[in-house]
Amino acid sequence: MIPTSAIFPSLLLIFAASFAFAAEYPAPIQGDYTIRDFKFTSGETLPELRLHYRTIGNPEKDAQGKTTNAVLIMHGTTGSGAQFVPRPEFADELFGEGQPLDATKFFIVLPDGIGHGKSSKPSDGLHAKFPHYGYIDMVEAQYRLLTEGLGVNHARLVMGTSMGGMHTWLWGELHPDFMDVLMPLASLPTQISGRNRVWRRMIIDAIRNDPAWEGGEYKTQPPSLRTAAEILSFMSSNPALRQNEAPTLAKADEALDKFVSGYVKTADANDVLYALEASHDYDPGPNLEKISAPLLAINSADDLINPPELGILEREIKRVPRGRAIVIPFSDKTRGHGSHTVAALWKDELVTLLKETAKAQ
Repeated sequence: MIPTSAIFPSLLLIFAASFAFAAEYPAPIQGDYTIRDFKFTSGETLPELRLHYRTIGNPEKDAQGKTTNAVLIMHGTTGSGAQFVPRPEFADELFGEGQPLDATKFFIVLPDGIGHGKSSKPSDGLHAKFPHYGYIDMVEAQYRLLTEGLGVNHARLVMGTSMGGMHTWLWGELHPDFMDVLMPLASLPTQISGRNRVWRRMIIDAIRNDPAWEGGEYKTQPPSLRTAAEILSFMSSNPALRQNEAPTLAKADEALDKFVSGYVKTADANDVLYALEASHDYDPGPNLEKISAPLLAINSADDLINPPELGILEREIKRVPRGRAIVIPFSDKTRGHGSHTVAALWKDELVTLLKETAKAQ
């Protein structure tokens, strides 16, 4: 749900780092796919919906024309596909030769969701007149990107982190025959509620009630964007890690100021507002029995957004016909909600999942 890097890198740094890791796996190829007259569940329509994406590797099809090696990986709230590459703790653990998602064998697709990254978003110019999208819209746009834009008619694996994890549950319900396996990370298969709804409302209200927001037509970023950054920072880690990194009042303030100053340089208040409001239609609960593909849900015990003490994951996974859930114990290697991007914590489970389902192919 929340980007785990402390400061968002500039595009220059992203491209420089990409070259540094070029030897580890094929270089990502970026592109855009435009959907004409995209109709949102709200009834609104956008004449041209642009979906940005990155792909790594090449697609393969069997004799019947079925795509056999596609892997869809979806990002979290206010993030983008860029958050996975280059990323030592994610891409460098997964995409290299001999690794779980070896990019010489798999066709990896990293889309920017609606309202995020380089895909169509409010800050492009429509501001608060941008269509009010939801998670169902985001999933359907991803489906059209794969099928119409990239010619992918089947996925070996659909997975995602945080918001991307929530999208993974919806993928399993909306397109149950499209994938071999599903792996949602750092998410719960239930409507946004409780504390998870409260922190979102805090950001939504802070922006909408900020006089400087000016109905979305501000000329400079409103102060409430800083409030949003502070709340996002608060929710993303665990107390032990934060205490270790900032053991004094001065260091805590310094760490927070560093994150916020980096965040507001690239973020936009309307984009953040829309991204948080988009979860309004997320509720896979009523249709969990429709998920027919094997599903492995992975959360971490120190996740402030999806705390295990609620017992929701353990209860709801029983309704998924071929579902299984794991909660990674708290340790000095977990990163709270951000554990979803630390692949070393869960990649062995991914390897097992792929091996088990390969036998059934």
